[in-house]
Amino acid sequence: MWVVVELRQLRYFVVVAEELHFRRAAERLFISAPTLSQQIKVLEREMGGALLSREPRVELTAAGEVLFRTGKEVLRSVDSAVRETRRASAAGAPVVRFGLLNGVPPWLPSRIEELLPSGTRMVLTGGTTADQVRLLDDDEVDLALVRAPVTLPDRFAQRPVARDELGVLMSSAHPLANSDEVEPGDLTDQELILFARESAAGLHDELLRALRERGAQVRLSDSAMGHAQMLTVLPLRPDLIGLSSSRAADRPGLVWRPLRGGPLAVTYAAIWRVPVRNPAVRVLVDMLAADPKWRATADRT
Repeated sequence: MWVVVELRQLRYFVVVAEELHFRRAAERLFISAPTLSQQIKVLEREMGGALLSREPRVELTAAGEVLFRTGKEVLRSVDSAVRETRRASAAGAPVVRFGLLNGVPPWLPSRIEELLPSGTRMVLTGGTTADQVRLLDDDEVDLALVRAPVTLPDRFAQRPVARDELGVLMSSAHPLANSDEVEPGDLTDQELILFARESAAGLHDELLRALRERGAQVRLSDSAMGHAQMLTVLPLRPDLIGLSSSRAADRPGLVWRPLRGGPLAVTYAAIWRVPVRNPAVRVLVDMLAADPKWRATADRT
């Protein structure tokens, strides 16, 4: 009997097996928990039995243990084959493996690409701040974008490259939606939905600290999700608030308002390993340090 298993489903299962928690796994994969659960059920049907027990907590079955062990090996082999193929296809042409941070301002990677030497090809790998740090440490990318503050090994260097003002994002039906600006005190006891802490622990803690300093004693939601999922949930939940740049202001059913008395901000930083081995990355790093446009951008609020 033929068994059809997609690599995507196998990746989903491996992440669930690592986390033993559907919500955390869904956050890492940037899909919804119901979608993830449905895909795992499809995989279980193909395999002919349960891979996970779900009550009272998520655990691997004996079959799941086998697939977890062998599935990781399969994915490592596939990823290695992709990397080797990319290197072969780019033979003779300089390549920069770039870690593209999820939700980064669209203009930022384009401007970085402009600084690369002519003829250099950029290969992109997406992920969260935590993903990008891991990819850089595993030598799977040459340079990456992260959200600061972030704790890095001594073998890494970093440079701020941009800042984004953050305001309050909410349903158009939220009681604060009619205000031109949001008073920090008005956020007291409001339920704030944030990204999972493990995806960018430094920024997560910094945002909560900054809100408290401004007198906004928010309640952190038990739910955690990425920005794309938050944009879907907030219009349906006028009892929740989120933090976002004004880029989300034109979404139907949503309202974005600045925070009175000084905005919150997120800083984007480029990170790389030292010493720099890739000549194209060395040129790019030198340009980031020398170009006044970047200094002005990094200092912008």
